[in-house]
Amino acid sequence: MSAGRVDGLGDGPADGPVVCVGETMAALAPEPVASLDSADLLRLDVAGAESNVAMYLADHGVPARWVSALGDDPFGRRVRDRVAAFGVDVSGVRTDPARPTGLLIKDPGTEATRVHYYRRGSAASALGPDLLDDEAFRGAGLVHLTGITPALSASCRALVEGALAAERPYAVSFDVNYRPGLWAEDSAGDVLLPLADRADTVFVGLDEAQALWGDDLTDAAAVRKLLPGPETLVVKDGSREATAFVGPSSYTVPALRVEVIEPVGAGDAFAAGFLAGRRRYDDPVRALRLGHLTAMSALRVPTDHGPLPAAATMAELLGANEEEWAGAVVGTGALLGAETGTDVCRSRPA
Repeated sequence: MSAGRVDGLGDGPADGPVVCVGETMAALAPEPVASLDSADLLRLDVAGAESNVAMYLADHGVPARWVSALGDDPFGRRVRDRVAAFGVDVSGVRTDPARPTGLLIKDPGTEATRVHYYRRGSAASALGPDLLDDEAFRGAGLVHLTGITPALSASCRALVEGALAAERPYAVSFDVNYRPGLWAEDSAGDVLLPLADRADTVFVGLDEAQALWGDDLTDAAAVRKLLPGPETLVVKDGSREATAFVGPSSYTVPALRVEVIEPVGAGDAFAAGFLAGRRRYDDPVRALRLGHLTAMSALRVPTDHGPLPAAATMAELLGANEEEWAGAVVGTGALLGAETGTDVCRSRPA
């Protein structure tokens, strides 16, 4: 943990915007959800881990700013307008007339979604540490980064390293977000470990940690031993649970059961919910619960960003005791943010 920081708050204003830095691309996906081999139509949307976090933060009422670069092309204009439509400040997004907006194509499968990237030489891949001097970082309460950005180019890696400098004026959250297709063989683990250990808040999946740093990381506690630097470390164990280590203490909250339509974007949603919860509550358990509830928003839709559960549903579950949380069922109406006359929270049958 950087000197002078308490509980990951950094030196910036506690209510300053969360500045999310990274590439967002135009995204094509089969409509309806199916494999590319059998698809007749593709839906155009946008996809980017950092802008996903910014949009979900804005949904939670947290001031969010997305900083990146886009091409001077229709895809770039589509991306900018889409992110801004959710209340995210996009004034720090640069337009590069010489490079294109990146593109990805989703190929959903029964076990996982494969993603095909067309982002080499994109506008965002040319970003570098000079970006940190931009006015967009002034007054930041938190800067959010992911492990995707250092994989894009040498200049992008320098950008992340600069953002994690020891004397930074803001706290940094870092989602490891390991994407094997972006990395040369065996290089990701060596790059991502020191970056993550320099952040104030870190998110990592247990499966990611095992893939990057070894199968001997059998539980969240083992990951904490590997990453002692962050004041707050959140280890997500798939659909089972998430554990937050805050200083010397740890807190574990089981995930809620949900019918998964498409999983991409759920990790970004979880991170946004947890960060919003840490800003709103002095209670890591509530922050973890808000992370799970926000992740459900992404799991229930074929796009990266879905509507939050109804406010009444979130309030009921955030205030539930452990037994009520573990036995909760959230109805479809609640997940879509619609108040209905049916029960949206009840115990599962034993």
